[in-house]
Amino acid sequence: MTSVESASTRPLRPRRSCLAVPGSSQKFIDKARTLNSDQVFLDLEDACAPLAKPGARKTIVAALNEGGWGEKARVVRVNDWTTEWTYRDVVEVVEGAGANLDAIMLPKVQTPQQVVALDLLLTQIEKTMGYEVGKIGIEAQIENALGLTNVNEIATASRRVETIIFGPADFMASINMKSLVVGEQPPGYDVGDAYHHILMSILMAARAHDKQAIDGPYLQIKDVDGFRRVAGRSAALGFDGKWVLHPGQIDAANEVFSPSQEDYDHAENILDAYEWFTSEAGGKRGAAMLGDEMIDEASRKMALVISGKGRAAGMQRSDKWTPPEA
Repeated sequence: MTSVESASTRPLRPRRSCLAVPGSSQKFIDKARTLNSDQVFLDLEDACAPLAKPGARKTIVAALNEGGWGEKARVVRVNDWTTEWTYRDVVEVVEGAGANLDAIMLPKVQTPQQVVALDLLLTQIEKTMGYEVGKIGIEAQIENALGLTNVNEIATASRRVETIIFGPADFMASINMKSLVVGEQPPGYDVGDAYHHILMSILMAARAHDKQAIDGPYLQIKDVDGFRRVAGRSAALGFDGKWVLHPGQIDAANEVFSPSQEDYDHAENILDAYEWFTSEAGGKRGAAMLGDEMIDEASRKMALVISGKGRAAGMQRSDKWTPPEA
């Protein structure tokens, strides 16, 4: 693992909804400021035509420096290292707006060395510009078979890495999947989920190394029910969020990747009850009954996951457990 000089713990940013915005479109950038996505990433890669990329860098720098993003995580997706644009993307954007940038998204990551290269370039720019070294995170996008086989090494290639992202469209092409519909099961695959191994591999690498796991886009942007159904699969596995390509998908993503009110209340009550039961006043018990349910240390760990997601989503309790009377 390479290490940046900052020893601070990387922030855990809510990323239930990660809105893709073409970096060359001032109209879409202005609109994105007003939406309630957890993250916005301004795209210099697929959503930006080659001839538009130089101008889009300047548009992105101006947009980041103008502010108005609220609590959103601010990310820029640069081009991948096999292109001629990547280093200029990073240098121009980070030198111009690094103080107002949370992370760089690197697409088509195939090896840990590609993450190391971005880490080193970011460190050089931060030192030159007087920014806090290590503050800007890295989001690594897995889009082909080689990247997936190296996903564990990619996750640990730099302390800057915050998320591992599934890029379904390029991945489907890279493995010759027989489908043209991104996000749905390929024709003929009628049992199970064709993407399960990919999603679980990304999730295991993320969880093993304290990173977030983000699902990729659903391209049928007017089919919100379809988006909700597909997002529900990765949310059920434990993914932290999903890309959104249209404002109509944002609320669905925020809902799907947040706990229900009932589950959030229950998780908070487990935490309160377990803390009390293990205390002197509660009898120093390692296991106890919460209603009809036995809770113990494993229950506490599971509750921490749900409560953490709820707190990150800004949820408020509607029910609060109180200790039994002596």
